[in-house]
Amino acid sequence: QVQLVESGGGLVQAGGSLRLSCAASGRTFGNYAMGWFRQAPGKEREFVAAITWTGISTYYTDSVKGRFAISRDNAKKTAYLQMNSLEPEDTAVYYCAAASLVGSLRANYGIEYWGKGTLVTVSS
Repeated sequence: QVQLVESGGGLVQAGGSLRLSCAASGRTFGNYAMGWFRQAPGKEREFVAAITWTGISTYYTDSVKGRFAISRDNAKKTAYLQMNSLEPEDTAVYYCAAASLVGSLRANYGIEYWGKGTLVTVSS
């Protein structure tokens, strides 16, 4: 069993930066690929980024490539999402997720654990 708790959201001006954290409980954090999703008002939840359990491979949706960076620290049982050059279109609730396979995160299917989300608001 893994429980995920996001933090680091808030209000930021366009062009600014935020770093989201996802703290996990449970002894098997290192066995899971980790991902970030977001859901804007009136829209479906969408994939943002994922990282394999080793941390070697990362994946991003096209709209955040070059601006966002996902990372993890297995010793701290924490995943991160560094968000730079934020745009108003990035405004959403951001969710952390864990899955046995990184492909599950990329496909947004068969994901085993979700956090409750943290709100990011980017003002223009």
